[in-house]
Amino acid sequence: MTENWQSEFLQFSLYILGTVWLLQRGSPESKELHKAGTESDREQRVGDHADADSPRWARTKDWRQHLYSRSLGTVMGLLFLLSWLAQSISGTAAYNEQQLRDLLAPVSWAAYLASADFWNRSLQNWQSELLAVAAMAILSVYLRQRGSPESKPVGAPHTSTGVEG
Repeated sequence: MTENWQSEFLQFSLYILGTVWLLQRGSPESKELHKAGTESDREQRVGDHADADSPRWARTKDWRQHLYSRSLGTVMGLLFLLSWLAQSISGTAAYNEQQLRDLLAPVSWAAYLASADFWNRSLQNWQSELLAVAAMAILSVYLRQRGSPESKPVGAPHTSTGVEG
């Protein structure tokens, strides 16, 4: 169970952080090609450029704005690490249970982290999630789903980027 959580949080963490800098020409989910990076304070409406109804931490000019500006990626990354930790602990228990059934000595948590069993379980889930995201990113350039915000309008050219349908 925690293996699935881990792969989901890894997927979204990489997606969130990757979309800051990585642009995909023709993708409906990509920023426009000239808007790569974190954008200016004016474009992000923070600090002096914040609106009256902007979140309070977006209106500050200190560590709170810095933290809030990266809060989604930070929290998703922490959730990934916590689910990875939970999976490693529960995996160690399950592995040691099997070891004892086979009349073998149990292993430490650190030894389990270095084992093929741990990495097989982790990478197997990561692989499926990353394959699904890659398929979505590539196919959304050429295929359409009428009315979906994940798709361009049906008649939009393949080269149009960041266009909602």
